[in-house]
Amino acid sequence: MTTQTAAVALSNNSMSKMFTATVTDGVWSNLTDSLSGSNLGILIPNAMINRAIGTYAGGLGAWRIINAQSLAVSRRGWLSPSGFSCYSSGAIPTHRVAPNEIVQAYTQPLDATANQSNVLAWVTTTKGTELYEALDVVDSTLTEMKTALQDQSIGDAAFNSTMTGLSIQVEDGGQLIGVSIYDSAGGLIWNLPANYRMPAAGGTSAYYNFEAEGLAIPIGKGFTFKVTAKTA
Repeated sequence: MTTQTAAVALSNNSMSKMFTATVTDGVWSNLTDSLSGSNLGILIPNAMINRAIGTYAGGLGAWRIINAQSLAVSRRGWLSPSGFSCYSSGAIPTHRVAPNEIVQAYTQPLDATANQSNVLAWVTTTKGTELYEALDVVDSTLTEMKTALQDQSIGDAAFNSTMTGLSIQVEDGGQLIGVSIYDSAGGLIWNLPANYRMPAAGGTSAYYNFEAEGLAIPIGKGFTFKVTAKTA
């Protein structure tokens, strides 16, 4: 398995702490304070934070703050390529750090095969927010995204819920051509074009290729979530 360096700076208006590690691609990896080696909740328990600015070395990646005991995830977001972070875009809802919380990163490398790319997505439904992924996505080929941990289709993981938000990140330089939701009979019920991601030309964000909020898409049994992408 491949590894790379990931880092997340957590801060408020008067202080900041950098959490970093050499992480294994394809798994959630713990990040610790760059100076003390401590976990988030041990280092700054009960501190209020309102920024999370994360980076990876190459490919794509996500971050989350999770309670190590209850496994409840309180905050989450995207990493950006190293050197392309943005303080303004790193704003998060104000959060009080619990003593048992840790910060983690999930990365994937650049796909080693020509004309293939890796894709991640944060999918928010009335059941919660889950990380989805599709690996080795062949250029211009409609490909299903499934949960990163359980490898479940959206119709299984989010059955009888409503999709309210969606954010998608394609590996560095890749274009997300489109995103689609299909019902159990294969009928197309939702489809939209997408974009590049900075620093690729035409991108409008260093963090995502597509983002939508305020959705109201009912998810039934057998539904599938698919993307079409293209490498640089």
